[in-house]
Amino acid sequence: MIEKLTATDARLATLLWEECDLTRPWNDARADFMKAINGPCSTVLGLRQDGHLVGTVMVGYDGHRGWAYYLAVKPAYQGRGVGRQLMAGAETWLRGQGAPKIQFMVRSENSKVVDFYTHLGYVPQYVQVLGRRLD
Repeated sequence: MIEKLTATDARLATLLWEECDLTRPWNDARADFMKAINGPCSTVLGLRQDGHLVGTVMVGYDGHRGWAYYLAVKPAYQGRGVGRQLMAGAETWLRGQGAPKIQFMVRSENSKVVDFYTHLGYVPQYVQVLGRRLD
C-alpha cells in the first residue's frame, strides 16, 4: 500500500535514492526529502514490502502541473510492478491536489527508464529544459 513518508523515513529513502543512482553531489537529497514532506504542495510517497521500504516517489504540484522526482525501486524489486504502483499513487495524489497533468525529467541517456515510462503510457513532451544553479 502506498503511504506518505515521514521524517523518520528520510535516511532509508535517501539511501534508496543513492542505491538507485538518483543522487548527485550538488543536490542534498536529505534536504530535498525534508522540504517535500514539509511543503504544502508536495510529499514523498513510499511502498513497503515485508516492512522494508522498497520504493519511493516525490511528488509536487506547482499550481500548473504536477511533477514527479526520485522514483526509486530497490533493484531486487524492479520488474515486479513497484514502479507502476508508485506512479499510480503519484497520479492519485496529484489529482487530489487538482493537478491536470503530471510530468518529470529523465536524463536523455537513461534509455532503460525512458522505456519503463513509455510502457506505462507516458509520451515525450518534446521540450528542452534549461536551468542554472541559484546557490
